[in-house]
Amino acid sequence: MAVSDTLIDTLFDERYRILRRLGSGGMATVYLAEDEVLGRRVAIKILNDRYANDEQFVERFRREAKSAAGLSHANIVSIYDRGEAEGTYYIAMEHLDGRTLKELIIARGPAPIKVAIEYTRQILSALRFAHRNGIVHRDIKPHNVLVDGEGRAKVTDFGIARAGAASQVTEAGSIVGTAHYLSPEQARGSPVDQRSDLYSVGIVLYELLTGKVPFTGDAPVEIAMKHLSDVPEPPSSRREDVPHELDLVVMRALAKDPDERYQSAEEMDADLQRVSRGLGVSRRTEEAATAIISRPAAMPTTITRAATTVQERPPPAPPVYYDYDQPAPRRRPLWPWLLALLLVAAAVVAGFLVYDQIQDQLAEAKPVSVPGVVGQRRVEAETRIREAGFVPRVRYETNDDVDVGFVISQDPEPGDLADRGQGVRLVVSLGHERVEVPALKGKQLTDAVAAVAGLGLTPRTFAVPSEQPRGTVTGQAPGPGSKVIKGTRVRINYSNGPKTIQVPSVVGQPYESAIASLQTLGFGVARKDVDSNQPEGVVVDQDPAGGNFLPRGSTITLSVSKGPQTATVPDVTNEDEQTAKGLLQEAGFKAEIVRQDVTDDGLDGQVLDQDPPAGTQAPPGSRITIYVGRFKEEKAPLP
Repeated sequence: MAVSDTLIDTLFDERYRILRRLGSGGMATVYLAEDEVLGRRVAIKILNDRYANDEQFVERFRREAKSAAGLSHANIVSIYDRGEAEGTYYIAMEHLDGRTLKELIIARGPAPIKVAIEYTRQILSALRFAHRNGIVHRDIKPHNVLVDGEGRAKVTDFGIARAGAASQVTEAGSIVGTAHYLSPEQARGSPVDQRSDLYSVGIVLYELLTGKVPFTGDAPVEIAMKHLSDVPEPPSSRREDVPHELDLVVMRALAKDPDERYQSAEEMDADLQRVSRGLGVSRRTEEAATAIISRPAAMPTTITRAATTVQERPPPAPPVYYDYDQPAPRRRPLWPWLLALLLVAAAVVAGFLVYDQIQDQLAEAKPVSVPGVVGQRRVEAETRIREAGFVPRVRYETNDDVDVGFVISQDPEPGDLADRGQGVRLVVSLGHERVEVPALKGKQLTDAVAAVAGLGLTPRTFAVPSEQPRGTVTGQAPGPGSKVIKGTRVRINYSNGPKTIQVPSVVGQPYESAIASLQTLGFGVARKDVDSNQPEGVVVDQDPAGGNFLPRGSTITLSVSKGPQTATVPDVTNEDEQTAKGLLQEAGFKAEIVRQDVTDDGLDGQVLDQDPPAGTQAPPGSRITIYVGRFKEEKAPLP
């Protein structure tokens, strides 16, 4: 079956209703689909027909599903299902209603400094988790980062990811990855590790800050050579408001030598956190980046290509010299003997081939035992049936006792003898009984809820802005006519009145990220700085709160933390113990008493020292240690 727009509005693999195409790449096409078994929308990635029989592309496709399926993280796109159907392979994954980071850069140009740092830190959070699980992505670029409406970034496309240090970026002598975001070791065809991903993150941060990549060229090889030899211009040379500390972070990430780069995602994230707070980067970053900026460009390094093995011809036999003064001796001709020997060898080979072919035919004709797959997942069951030489024939039924996707029964039964190539019928569970979702659009909310609940489905209502009269149903999911299991949640969108927009919750976000989210939706923003124990610049409250519907252009007041507050530690030395404790409590601190023996009874009960010392700034409620004298009379030595 051709993977094209002819799939629209068809049921793929008897489960996924294809709604529309989301995009396409070099080896696969991504569609928005409705999972009619679980009643949710997914993005389904289908391998293009021309690659379905290419083992290299199929293996890469399987590797993407395997790599990402084991990574459950807030900043990584989730994988729900994978399989083979209709002559090709597919992956069903989480659908995000948003755009790629590349599309945002093209549409809006360079990002605000705070927003660029925030997106980069989210990418680093995803990579930190992947690296801890032994996965190196190897193709980090803004095209592979999705951003939803709330400003959350998620990394996708683990198609060329491999396990840690075993990664190699050359496949049959070609460079794997995207030229503008390649690390130097990828351009050489050398082994890669997590530091290669951090180089690509540096390129993404550079593009977020300037709107351009640091290296361009007419051909991928030209760009790869620049990765190997050219020192990029600091981002501040293209954008004046980029702080010097951020220049240092980018330049260290783009070091040619992996040992000079950040050694982990945590290390790079720590520097970005310091920069976002207006602090300086680590000393190691400052030294490494300064050395890189001042270093002259290196000579280009030759890109490694797959070696071609050249077999040397054996040396020619030494010439035979004849003594022309003597007649050449007469010899019997050898060709009759050679001919006879060749005929005998040919007869032996032909006999062996005939015997081997007969044995293969007898083996294929001999019935074999059918493996038992009842209780297994459909994908695993189909694989076992094929490996045994049979053809799986799948049929779906509702069943209250067997989970969705597991085999209920099979025919022939496990252990029965059957000929290879015969079909084995598998009945796979669809779970509970399925019902047809009614058409709800245009109805009143109360009528729609009653219709859904009457069929044993669970209504979930959502108010949305619309020109329709208030309370009118404007949309639903799953769509009308979809067959879903009883108990499935049906989303019902109803009008909340015209010209209003739902206010998102931005509490807990950095102010720059929050203002970007609100202004994108058309809201105005007013800032109010407040005392808080939250980090400086974090939104601690908003008015109106998230979830309310307001007209476009309304003002949202954001309460922004001034950062944790401090107080001055008072001087309590030379005071008596009770007076010192009182002074510290009045200043908002707690006293911790440490006794020290003294030989002068005048120092008994008096504060000798304190830690931290007077005048120090410390958070209210901190413990201040005071050292109080305790008189201890010295005894005269015995005579």
